Amino acid sequence: MDYSIAKGTFDILPIETGEEDKWRESSRWQYLEEVLRKTAHDYGFKEIRTPIFEKTELFVRGVGESSDIVTKEMYTFIDRGDRSMTLRPEGTASVMRSFVEKKLYAQPGLHKYFYIGPMFRYERPQAGRYRQHHQFGAEAIGVATPQQDVELIDMVCEIYRRLGLKNLTVQINSVGDAASRAAYKDALTKFLTPFLPALSPDSQVRFTKNILRILDSKDPSDQKILQEAPVLGDFLTSDARSHFEQALKLLGELKINYAVNSKLVRGLDYYTKTVFEVTTEVLGAQNSIGGGGRYDGLTEAVGGPYLPSVGFATGMERILQTMLKQGAPFPAAPHPLVFFVPMGEEALKTCFDLVCKLRHEGIAAEIDLSGKKMQHGLQLASQQGAEYAIVLGDEELKTKNIKLKIMATRESIDCPLNELIARLKQLERDHV
Repeated sequence: MDYSIAKGTFDILPIETGEEDKWRESSRWQYLEEVLRKTAHDYGFKEIRTPIFEKTELFVRGVGESSDIVTKEMYTFIDRGDRSMTLRPEGTASVMRSFVEKKLYAQPGLHKYFYIGPMFRYERPQAGRYRQHHQFGAEAIGVATPQQDVELIDMVCEIYRRLGLKNLTVQINSVGDAASRAAYKDALTKFLTPFLPALSPDSQVRFTKNILRILDSKDPSDQKILQEAPVLGDFLTSDARSHFEQALKLLGELKINYAVNSKLVRGLDYYTKTVFEVTTEVLGAQNSIGGGGRYDGLTEAVGGPYLPSVGFATGMERILQTMLKQGAPFPAAPHPLVFFVPMGEEALKTCFDLVCKLRHEGIAAEIDLSGKKMQHGLQLASQQGAEYAIVLGDEELKTKNIKLKIMATRESIDCPLNELIARLKQLERDHV
């Protein structure tokens, strides 16, 4: 029987198991989540949590039946009630479903939400792409202005800045409104029709289902054909063009590094007007670490009122991998302030009591409960990253005086046993 981990998934562990697995260490994930939540709160976004599986129809309708996600990548199953269910492949459709179902649009105030959690896509595992991956995303619902687009772009760039990422570029485009896309689809259809036999199999399918998706093809022969294709930007209506130009002006004023990419359409069918991706040079072919855009009308598509909306998602695995490749700083992993090494039964009773009292005071403390030799306990203290170690035996119990060993220097501080908790509380305050 093979009980090994499923292909395309990974464990997040409290220790590093190798150079390639550094990004899987749990303290790094905790730090990333802390920065994500703090930045979201600073921008006025509140957390929303949705189930990890939904009715399949939600993703077919919300993400788009011609998208790669729906046609190739979803984990779909029939439950015991003979209903088709799907592990969520992305977060926006679920947020919109919840927003509409709970009638949050009827509540006063701003509708700005963020989420953190696992997503599932059946695809070929490779660096930065996993069958279970994790996303942070944000959605702003109800505002149609370009300022709202730029707030989301600024927010994701600020997240990366706070995490110490460098040399990032915002790739941005406008896919226009419905009238823009209708005119462009006609022009693109006329251009591509003579090349139809030469297109990749995927693009031949997209030609009839959603021709704009051909622009997103990674096939080299498709890309060569598309070099001479008409540009969507030439078909924007005056309203869509004005919206895009204002967004670019705002990005410039914020000194956000951007590049207009006329081929960028993103992989989901619900986008309108502004779309964007943030790219890095250190992840190879999978160089996008986040992206999003405007999706006016998605609320209506899932049964609610028409509301303009914009959002983004960023892959947490890719953030961590980029941080490590660029040498971005991480804080020290959580570790004990003090580690107790009891020598004997009476010492164990005293140390256990002290450890519990310190923890009740909010001080991280650990103890060697194995009963092994002193050297074993001190090795554990070092492995745990303890700031201080205390060896307590018969002599210390008799004199009621202990030595607080500073692990970094191996120096010791004398301390009366009855003053130890107060001394450690002071050291904790000084350490912070």
